[in-house]
Amino acid sequence: MTLPGALDQPSSYSHPSPGAKFNAQDRFFRMLVVGSASLVLVTLVAIILSLAIKSAPIFLSQGLSFLSSETWNPVTDRFGALAPIYGTVVTSIIALAVGVPLSMGVAFFLTELCPAMLKRPIGTAVELLAAIPSIIYGIWGLFTFGPFMQRYVEPALGATIGQIPLVGQLFHGAPLNQGMLAAGIILAVMILPFITSITRDVFESVPTALRESAYALGMTRYEVVRNVVLPYSKNGVVGGIMLGLGRALGETMAVTFVIGNSHRISSSLFAPATTISATLANEFEEATGDIYSSALIALGLILLVISFGVLIIARILMGRGNLK
Repeated sequence: MTLPGALDQPSSYSHPSPGAKFNAQDRFFRMLVVGSASLVLVTLVAIILSLAIKSAPIFLSQGLSFLSSETWNPVTDRFGALAPIYGTVVTSIIALAVGVPLSMGVAFFLTELCPAMLKRPIGTAVELLAAIPSIIYGIWGLFTFGPFMQRYVEPALGATIGQIPLVGQLFHGAPLNQGMLAAGIILAVMILPFITSITRDVFESVPTALRESAYALGMTRYEVVRNVVLPYSKNGVVGGIMLGLGRALGETMAVTFVIGNSHRISSSLFAPATTISATLANEFEEATGDIYSSALIALGLILLVISFGVLIIARILMGRGNLK
């Protein structure tokens, strides 16, 4: 039975308003995304600090000479990072010099010239290159590509380009099945699918109206690509190239198999060398002393700094989209 006046009494329980519910969800979502971003930053700072602390002994022992020396003698605890840095930079430059034109050519073919029935098979084949493990590239380079370079390519380069003053210094010396040139070309093959995939996507994002307008004005296909497609998509192209460069800088196993792993600096691209990643892979388990371990960790810190430099350059180039 309902007592008289009971309906007039205010209820002690009230349902939350929809606005309060949405505000609670917004606050939870904000905490989630801020926490995720903070976790990334904390992890990055922790990695940098740990590398800096662990690499301090080598800098306290040898100072900045660690960066300018190519000596690498674990017996006397004398280490220099110049040879690995040189090998890393040179092989990455070779990879870009070979891989970027190939990637651009494949992307142009797929977006501008390729018949519709071949686009998917060729695009899939290019993307499958990214799925091949790096150690497979290394084995292929050691047993197949390296001997091919030694027998056919390097002698031909030495007999032609090697005879040109100044430039010929890059292609002199005895042909070897291991060296910076072979490692750089294998890196070019490895970064090709990354650059091609991004470049193709940004080329396809160019509005059809722009292409048709250019053709209506009488432009050739080459002029359309040069004056319409490339200017519209150059930021994406730069991003793809920098992604490929980052991949080349950090590659380990494939380079370890074919570069020769020699701590020497040579002007010849035929000569064996080493990279930061290859040095870490080869010698980290053998590092017994504190200075030895610190030198290897310092190499990792240097590679991280180089990667950050590449990222900063990429952001600068992509931010200057109004440049011709």
